[in-house]
Amino acid sequence: MSEAIRNRYDFVILFDVENGNPNGDPDAGNMPRIDPETGLGLVTDVCLKRKIRNYVQMVKEGDPNYQIYIQGKVPLNRMDKSAVQYVNLDPDDEKALKKAKKEDPELDMKLRDFMCRNFYDVRTFGAVMTTFVKANLNCGQVRGPVQLGFAKSVDPIIPQEVTITRVAITTEADAENKGTEMGRKYIVPYGLYRAEGFVSANLARKVTGFSEDDLALLWQAIINMFENDRSAARGKMAVRELIVFKHDSELGNAPAHKLFDIVKVRRAASSIWHWKTKT
Repeated sequence: MSEAIRNRYDFVILFDVENGNPNGDPDAGNMPRIDPETGLGLVTDVCLKRKIRNYVQMVKEGDPNYQIYIQGKVPLNRMDKSAVQYVNLDPDDEKALKKAKKEDPELDMKLRDFMCRNFYDVRTFGAVMTTFVKANLNCGQVRGPVQLGFAKSVDPIIPQEVTITRVAITTEADAENKGTEMGRKYIVPYGLYRAEGFVSANLARKVTGFSEDDLALLWQAIINMFENDRSAARGKMAVRELIVFKHDSELGNAPAHKLFDIVKVRRAASSIWHWKTKT
């Protein structure tokens, strides 16, 4: 793997959705998330990170240095135990773990460093790896160099509730009384969303070792995060623009908010189409 990045970065992502639900809210019947004060649509940072993780897992499948720590239906403790096994200890032998920790005060740091080297999302976003605790030993907490804020739509969105039907009936009793079943789904007819992110070279150097190769993969994952993660519920989603500010130093040359203020998004003027019919 290449060395840790030396430059700070700030970036803006512009993506849109057409006839889909980019991020449903389970507390509101899975309606698209909305800021109640402004009516602007929201997409959580967790949702965007999931897309990035999915892409990395797909393109780096089988690469031991690009495993994914947070993934569906895989217990976190299973990943943590792999770090304990790396230092030649039995994760279930609490007596041996206690002895090893007493003899090596840096054992926790070794487990943390193993997780950073082998799991891309730990190296990138950080993680709380304290669910596995034996003899006060765990993989620690890592603050990742890459952070994303919530995405917010440029204009207020107007979610629509669409009634749908299906011909497949659930039970035999229902089949005797009806020929279809009703359902519903929520869509945003169109929304352009903006998300802002940060890459800290300082944290990359001091903590996780996030490298130039990792950074290139991050940009690739952001640009393609919707391309192989299609769903009928999410409609047509696409990243329209990725704008990256590269600083000349580890700590940066300008405040992030001033750089973000430079990026203006305005509605394009409507065009009137004229045509002639040949006679």
